[in-house]
Amino acid sequence: MKNKIYLKVNTDLIASPQVLSWFEQMNLPPIPDKQIWWQCQTLMIEGFTNIVEHAHKNLPIETPIEMEAIRLDEYIEIRIWSQGKPFDLKQQLRQTCEFEENEQERGRGLKIMSAIADKLSYDLTVDNRYCLFISKYYQSCNGSQELGVKS
Repeated sequence: MKNKIYLKVNTDLIASPQVLSWFEQMNLPPIPDKQIWWQCQTLMIEGFTNIVEHAHKNLPIETPIEMEAIRLDEYIEIRIWSQGKPFDLKQQLRQTCEFEENEQERGRGLKIMSAIADKLSYDLTVDNRYCLFISKYYQSCNGSQELGVKS
């Protein structure tokens, strides 16, 4: 494990710049492929935004959102814990139209995340919260990008 960071913020999109600033620590030393780093940032902010706008939609602003990011030798893991209602990520992804056919605003963030993440899941934890798990490879042992299996 190279780097592990943790952040807790309120359920408020105003915290988005703080979240991105905090997440910058994952890019030290810089990931050589700037597009991969941009994708990691996109995954982080899309995940946070989805928790605020959907999972915590009817919860008080004081409801905490906890985030953890870990940079390992080949990939970055992001975990975002929420306290919202149950949500079936796989079913939602199946039901959401592809980008070109998606006239509505709902579901685009999930499709983006699904397209660029190597692993993406949203599961109930033992403490009755949900964890949005995202994994993104930024390099592989042989130096080329490796694609993981989405779960």
